[in-house]
Amino acid sequence: MADRVTLCECFARDGLQHEPDFVPTATKVSTVEAFVAAGFRRIEATSYSHPDRVPAFRDASEVLAGVPRRAGVAYKATCPNPRAVHRALADLDAGRGADELSLLVSATESHTERNLRTTRDRQWHNVAEMVRLADGRFTLVGVLSVALGCPFEGPVDQGRVAEDFGRFADLGVSLVTVGDTTGLGTPITAGRLFARLAAEYPHVPAVAHFHNTRGTALANCVAALDAGCRYFDSAFGGVGGHPAGITYGGGLTGNTCTEDLVNLFEAMGVSTGLDLDLVLAASARCEEALGRPLHSTVARAGFGLPGRAVPAGTGQ
Repeated sequence: MADRVTLCECFARDGLQHEPDFVPTATKVSTVEAFVAAGFRRIEATSYSHPDRVPAFRDASEVLAGVPRRAGVAYKATCPNPRAVHRALADLDAGRGADELSLLVSATESHTERNLRTTRDRQWHNVAEMVRLADGRFTLVGVLSVALGCPFEGPVDQGRVAEDFGRFADLGVSLVTVGDTTGLGTPITAGRLFARLAAEYPHVPAVAHFHNTRGTALANCVAALDAGCRYFDSAFGGVGGHPAGITYGGGLTGNTCTEDLVNLFEAMGVSTGLDLDLVLAASARCEEALGRPLHSTVARAGFGLPGRAVPAGTGQ
Protein backbone atom coordinates (compact mmCIF):
# COMPACT_ATOMS: atom_id res chain seq x y z
CA MET A 1 0.00 0.00 0.00
CA ALA A 2 1.16 3.53 -0.76
CA ASP A 3 2.57 5.39 2.22
CA ARG A 4 0.09 8.24 1.90
CA VAL A 5 -2.98 9.15 3.93
CA THR A 6 -5.91 11.54 3.58
CA LEU A 7 -6.83 13.59 6.64
CA CYS A 8 -10.24 15.17 7.08
CA GLU A 9 -9.93 18.29 9.25
CA CYS A 10 -12.84 18.35 11.73
CA PHE A 11 -12.14 21.48 13.81
CA ALA A 12 -15.00 23.49 12.33
CA ARG A 13 -17.63 20.85 13.12
CA ASP A 14 -16.74 18.10 15.58
CA GLY A 15 -14.24 20.45 17.22
CA LEU A 16 -16.55 23.42 17.71
CA GLN A 17 -19.64 21.47 18.78
CA HIS A 18 -18.08 21.07 22.23
CA GLU A 19 -17.62 24.82 22.73
CA PRO A 20 -20.06 26.37 25.24
CA ASP A 21 -20.05 29.76 23.47
CA PHE A 22 -21.07 30.41 19.88
CA VAL A 23 -18.10 30.94 17.58
CA PRO A 24 -18.83 33.73 15.06
CA THR A 25 -19.40 32.74 11.45
CA ALA A 26 -16.52 34.86 10.18
CA THR A 27 -14.17 33.15 12.64
CA LYS A 28 -15.25 29.71 11.44
CA VAL A 29 -14.75 30.71 7.82
CA SER A 30 -11.27 32.09 8.56
CA THR A 31 -10.19 28.79 10.14
CA VAL A 32 -11.46 26.87 7.13
CA GLU A 33 -9.50 29.23 4.87
CA ALA A 34 -6.37 28.29 6.83
CA PHE A 35 -7.12 24.57 6.38
CA VAL A 36 -7.52 24.99 2.63
CA ALA A 37 -4.25 26.91 2.46
CA ALA A 38 -2.46 24.11 4.34
CA GLY A 39 -3.59 21.58 1.75
CA PHE A 40 -6.47 19.69 3.36
CA ARG A 41 -8.61 18.03 0.68
CA ARG A 42 -11.47 17.02 2.98
CA ILE A 43 -12.83 19.46 5.56
CA GLU A 44 -15.77 18.93 7.90
CA ALA A 45 -17.30 22.39 7.68
CA THR A 46 -20.56 22.32 9.64
CA SER A 47 -23.64 20.39 10.73
CA TYR A 48 -27.31 20.59 9.82
CA SER A 49 -28.28 19.65 13.37
CA HIS A 50 -31.38 21.38 14.70
CA PRO A 51 -30.25 24.87 15.78
CA ASP A 52 -32.12 24.64 19.08
CA ARG A 53 -30.45 21.34 19.94
CA VAL A 54 -26.94 22.19 18.73
CA PRO A 55 -26.83 26.01 18.47
CA ALA A 56 -23.14 25.99 17.55
CA PHE A 57 -24.23 25.37 13.95
CA ARG A 58 -27.20 27.65 13.59
CA ASP A 59 -25.14 29.39 10.87
CA ALA A 60 -24.53 26.27 8.75
CA SER A 61 -25.75 27.84 5.53
CA GLU A 62 -23.78 31.03 6.11
CA VAL A 63 -20.57 29.09 6.75
CA LEU A 64 -20.98 27.10 3.55
CA ALA A 65 -21.66 30.33 1.66
CA GLY A 66 -18.43 31.86 2.98
CA VAL A 67 -15.82 29.12 2.69
CA PRO A 68 -13.39 29.27 -0.27
CA ARG A 69 -14.16 26.96 -3.14
CA ARG A 70 -11.11 25.21 -4.61
CA ALA A 71 -10.82 22.36 -7.09
CA GLY A 72 -10.13 19.14 -5.22
CA VAL A 73 -11.36 20.41 -1.83
CA ALA A 74 -14.50 18.72 -0.48
CA TYR A 75 -16.62 20.19 2.33
CA LYS A 76 -18.59 17.84 4.53
CA ALA A 77 -21.74 18.58 6.55
CA THR A 78 -23.34 16.33 9.15
CA CYS A 79 -26.97 15.28 8.67
CA PRO A 80 -28.66 13.54 11.62
CA ASN A 81 -32.10 13.15 10.00
CA PRO A 82 -34.06 13.67 6.74
CA ARG A 83 -34.90 17.29 7.63
CA ALA A 84 -31.18 17.99 7.60
CA VAL A 85 -30.86 16.58 4.08
CA HIS A 86 -33.68 18.86 2.91
CA ARG A 87 -31.64 21.80 4.24
CA ALA A 88 -28.52 20.49 2.51
CA LEU A 89 -30.42 20.23 -0.77
CA ALA A 90 -31.74 23.77 -0.42
CA ASP A 91 -28.20 25.08 0.08
CA LEU A 92 -26.94 23.06 -2.87
CA ASP A 93 -29.68 24.52 -5.07
CA ALA A 94 -28.68 27.99 -3.82
CA GLY A 95 -25.10 27.42 -4.94
CA ARG A 96 -23.56 27.10 -1.47
CA GLY A 97 -23.91 23.40 -0.76
CA ALA A 98 -21.68 20.81 0.85
CA ASP A 99 -19.88 18.22 -1.25
CA GLU A 100 -20.23 15.41 1.28
CA LEU A 101 -22.93 14.51 3.80
CA SER A 102 -22.32 12.46 6.95
CA LEU A 103 -25.18 10.11 7.89
CA LEU A 104 -25.15 9.14 11.56
CA VAL A 105 -25.74 5.79 13.26
CA SER A 106 -24.71 4.70 16.75
CA ALA A 107 -23.63 1.13 17.48
CA THR A 108 -25.69 0.99 20.69
CA GLU A 109 -29.27 1.80 21.63
CA SER A 110 -28.28 3.93 24.63
CA HIS A 111 -26.02 6.24 22.65
CA THR A 112 -28.62 6.44 19.86
CA GLU A 113 -31.23 7.61 22.35
CA ARG A 114 -28.92 10.16 23.98
CA ASN A 115 -27.34 11.53 20.81
CA LEU A 116 -30.12 11.20 18.21
CA ARG A 117 -33.30 10.89 20.32
CA THR A 118 -34.48 7.82 18.47
CA THR A 119 -33.89 4.06 18.28
CA ARG A 120 -31.35 2.25 16.13
CA ASP A 121 -34.10 0.73 14.02
CA ARG A 122 -35.74 4.09 13.34
CA GLN A 123 -32.37 5.70 12.65
CA TRP A 124 -31.55 3.09 10.01
CA HIS A 125 -34.90 3.89 8.39
CA ASN A 126 -33.91 7.57 8.54
CA VAL A 127 -30.58 6.82 6.89
CA ALA A 128 -32.26 4.93 4.05
CA GLU A 129 -34.59 7.89 3.52
CA MET A 130 -31.65 10.32 3.60
CA VAL A 131 -29.87 8.31 0.90
CA ARG A 132 -33.03 8.43 -1.21
CA LEU A 133 -33.42 12.18 -0.72
CA ALA A 134 -29.76 12.87 -1.56
CA ASP A 135 -30.39 11.19 -4.93
CA GLY A 136 -26.72 10.94 -5.86
CA ARG A 137 -26.09 14.68 -5.57
CA PHE A 138 -23.56 14.36 -2.72
CA THR A 139 -20.77 12.03 -1.72
CA LEU A 140 -22.28 10.11 1.20
CA VAL A 141 -20.27 9.16 4.27
CA GLY A 142 -21.66 6.70 6.80
CA VAL A 143 -20.73 7.34 10.43
CA LEU A 144 -20.70 4.65 13.12
CA SER A 145 -20.44 6.18 16.59
CA VAL A 146 -19.20 4.33 19.73
CA ALA A 147 -17.80 1.55 17.52
CA LEU A 148 -15.05 0.67 20.00
CA GLY A 149 -16.98 1.09 23.22
CA CYS A 150 -20.02 2.88 24.59
CA PRO A 151 -20.04 5.12 27.70
CA PHE A 152 -23.44 3.66 28.65
CA GLU A 153 -23.23 0.00 27.58
CA GLY A 154 -19.51 -0.73 27.70
CA PRO A 155 -17.80 -3.01 25.14
CA VAL A 156 -19.39 -3.18 21.68
CA ASP A 157 -19.43 -6.41 19.70
CA GLN A 158 -17.24 -6.01 16.60
CA GLY A 159 -19.62 -8.26 14.69
CA ARG A 160 -22.37 -5.68 15.17
CA VAL A 161 -20.05 -2.93 13.93
CA ALA A 162 -19.14 -4.99 10.86
CA GLU A 163 -22.83 -5.63 10.19
CA ASP A 164 -23.59 -1.91 10.42
CA PHE A 165 -20.65 -1.16 8.12
CA GLY A 166 -22.15 -3.59 5.63
CA ARG A 167 -25.56 -1.91 5.84
CA PHE A 168 -23.92 1.38 4.91
CA ALA A 169 -22.05 -0.34 2.08
CA ASP A 170 -25.31 -1.80 0.76
CA LEU A 171 -26.81 1.72 0.73
CA GLY A 172 -24.02 2.87 -1.58
CA VAL A 173 -22.01 5.22 0.63
CA SER A 174 -18.49 6.07 -0.52
CA LEU A 175 -16.79 5.96 2.91
CA VAL A 176 -17.70 4.76 6.39
CA THR A 177 -16.31 6.60 9.40
CA VAL A 178 -15.65 4.33 12.38
CA GLY A 179 -15.83 6.42 15.54
CA ASP A 180 -14.26 5.78 18.93
CA THR A 181 -16.51 8.43 20.41
CA THR A 182 -15.27 8.45 24.00
CA GLY A 183 -11.78 6.99 23.59
CA LEU A 184 -12.44 3.45 24.78
CA GLY A 185 -10.48 1.75 22.01
CA THR A 186 -6.96 0.37 22.28
CA PRO A 187 -4.41 -0.44 19.56
CA ILE A 188 -5.39 -4.10 19.85
CA THR A 189 -9.15 -3.60 19.50
CA ALA A 190 -8.74 -0.86 16.88
CA GLY A 191 -6.32 -2.92 14.82
CA ARG A 192 -8.56 -5.96 14.89
CA LEU A 193 -11.64 -3.97 13.88
CA PHE A 194 -10.02 -2.10 10.99
CA ALA A 195 -8.38 -5.29 9.70
CA ARG A 196 -11.75 -7.06 9.80
CA LEU A 197 -13.52 -4.25 7.97
CA ALA A 198 -10.83 -4.10 5.29
CA ALA A 199 -11.12 -7.86 4.74
CA GLU A 200 -14.92 -7.98 4.66
CA TYR A 201 -15.55 -4.75 2.70
CA PRO A 202 -12.43 -4.09 0.59
CA HIS A 203 -14.24 -1.72 -1.78
CA VAL A 204 -15.55 0.69 0.89
CA PRO A 205 -12.76 2.55 2.71
CA ALA A 206 -13.04 2.93 6.47
CA VAL A 207 -12.21 6.29 8.05
CA ALA A 208 -10.53 6.19 11.47
CA HIS A 209 -12.12 8.69 13.85
CA PHE A 210 -10.53 8.44 17.29
CA HIS A 211 -10.99 10.59 20.37
CA ASN A 212 -8.16 11.10 22.81
CA THR A 213 -10.23 10.89 25.99
CA ARG A 214 -7.84 8.36 27.50
CA GLY A 215 -4.67 9.29 25.64
CA THR A 216 -4.79 6.48 23.08
CA ALA A 217 -5.75 8.32 19.88
CA LEU A 218 -2.33 8.42 18.20
CA ALA A 219 -1.57 4.82 19.10
CA ASN A 220 -4.94 3.76 17.71
CA CYS A 221 -4.26 5.69 14.49
CA VAL A 222 -1.03 3.74 13.99
CA ALA A 223 -2.88 0.48 14.64
CA ALA A 224 -5.52 1.43 12.05
CA LEU A 225 -2.77 2.42 9.59
CA ASP A 226 -1.07 -0.94 10.08
CA ALA A 227 -4.43 -2.62 9.42
CA GLY A 228 -4.68 -0.89 6.04
CA CYS A 229 -6.66 2.27 6.85
CA ARG A 230 -5.65 5.33 4.82
CA TYR A 231 -8.39 7.81 5.79
CA PHE A 232 -8.30 9.61 9.14
CA ASP A 233 -10.30 12.31 10.92
CA SER A 234 -8.60 14.79 13.25
CA ALA A 235 -9.06 18.27 14.67
CA PHE A 236 -6.55 21.05 15.29
CA GLY A 237 -5.63 21.38 18.92
CA GLY A 238 -7.35 18.10 19.79
CA VAL A 239 -10.63 19.92 20.40
CA GLY A 240 -14.15 18.54 20.23
CA GLY A 241 -16.34 15.80 21.56
CA HIS A 242 -20.04 15.59 22.19
CA PRO A 243 -22.21 18.70 21.69
CA ALA A 244 -21.97 21.08 24.63
CA GLY A 245 -25.62 20.47 25.59
CA ILE A 246 -25.47 16.66 25.31
CA THR A 247 -23.10 15.38 27.97
CA TYR A 248 -21.67 11.87 28.11
CA GLY A 249 -18.28 10.70 29.25
CA GLY A 250 -15.79 12.82 31.13
CA GLY A 251 -12.32 14.28 30.92
CA LEU A 252 -10.82 15.78 27.76
CA THR A 253 -13.14 14.43 25.10
CA GLY A 254 -11.40 15.90 22.05
CA ASN A 255 -10.44 14.43 18.71
CA THR A 256 -7.10 13.10 17.58
CA CYS A 257 -4.93 16.22 17.42
CA THR A 258 -4.18 17.18 13.82
CA GLU A 259 -0.76 18.75 14.43
CA ASP A 260 0.45 15.73 16.40
CA LEU A 261 -0.97 13.21 13.90
CA VAL A 262 0.64 15.02 10.96
CA ASN A 263 3.98 15.02 12.78
CA LEU A 264 3.70 11.32 13.61
CA PHE A 265 2.76 10.24 10.10
CA GLU A 266 5.38 12.39 8.41
CA ALA A 267 8.07 11.15 10.82
CA MET A 268 7.06 7.58 9.93
CA GLY A 269 7.46 8.34 6.22
CA VAL A 270 3.70 8.45 5.61
CA SER A 271 2.83 11.47 3.49
CA THR A 272 -0.12 13.66 4.46
CA GLY A 273 0.28 15.93 1.42
CA LEU A 274 0.16 19.00 3.68
CA ASP A 275 2.34 22.11 3.84
CA LEU A 276 3.88 21.84 7.30
CA ASP A 277 4.53 25.58 7.70
CA LEU A 278 0.89 26.27 6.88
CA VAL A 279 -0.25 23.50 9.23
CA LEU A 280 1.43 25.42 12.06
CA ALA A 281 -0.14 28.66 10.80
CA ALA A 282 -3.56 26.98 10.88
CA SER A 283 -2.82 25.71 14.38
CA ALA A 284 -2.12 29.25 15.54
CA ARG A 285 -5.30 30.47 13.83
CA CYS A 286 -7.37 27.88 15.72
CA GLU A 287 -5.90 28.95 19.06
CA GLU A 288 -6.63 32.56 18.17
CA ALA A 289 -10.20 31.64 17.20
CA LEU A 290 -10.89 30.04 20.58
CA GLY A 291 -8.80 32.46 22.61
CA ARG A 292 -6.75 29.88 24.49
CA PRO A 293 -3.86 27.44 24.08
CA LEU A 294 -5.14 24.09 22.80
CA HIS A 295 -3.87 20.56 23.38
CA SER A 296 -1.31 20.07 20.63
CA THR A 297 2.18 19.11 21.79
CA VAL A 298 3.58 19.92 18.34
CA ALA A 299 2.17 23.46 18.56
CA ARG A 300 4.47 23.92 21.56
CA ALA A 301 7.55 21.98 20.42
CA GLY A 302 7.45 22.16 16.61
CA PHE A 303 7.65 19.35 14.08
CA GLY A 304 10.22 16.74 15.08
CA LEU A 305 11.38 16.10 11.52
CA PRO A 306 14.86 16.54 10.01
CA GLY A 307 15.31 20.22 9.24
CA ARG A 308 11.81 20.99 10.50
CA ALA A 309 12.16 21.54 14.25
CA VAL A 310 11.05 25.04 15.32
CA PRO A 311 11.34 26.87 18.63
CA ALA A 312 8.89 26.00 21.37
CA GLY A 313 6.00 28.38 21.50
CA THR A 314 4.94 28.13 17.86
CA GLY A 315 1.16 28.27 17.73
CA GLN A 316 0.71 30.24 20.94
